[in-house]
Amino acid sequence: MNINNRPVQSINQYLQTVQRPANERVKTQSESFSAILDQKLQESREVKISKHAALRLEARNIRLDGEKLERLKSAVDRAQAKGVRDSLVVMEDVAFLVNVPNRTVITAVKQSELKENVFTNIDGAVFT
Repeated sequence: MNINNRPVQSINQYLQTVQRPANERVKTQSESFSAILDQKLQESREVKISKHAALRLEARNIRLDGEKLERLKSAVDRAQAKGVRDSLVVMEDVAFLVNVPNRTVITAVKQSELKENVFTNIDGAVFT
């Protein structure tokens, strides 16, 4: 039987054609939501380098490879978990001054230049 020149379908056939694309859209939307959430979480862990710190890193020949950058991120995560606002992060032979809420490295100093230096306005230190 045809209604308005369309074949009559069973309710199950109708639901399969109508619901299946909607379910696929929901699945695609949830997958894209998950991907976006993962991306945003990764971005929120990123550590920025201020212009001043970039100049200091270059002038002092300090290199941040992938492993050191991950250690720095982890140190900032730990400082953030403790409520630290400005932290001194000491890693091997380099000290980084980091504004934790902004996740921004403010300056970097090599160990050879640390002697007799005083770091002020910090409320935490992380050794990694």
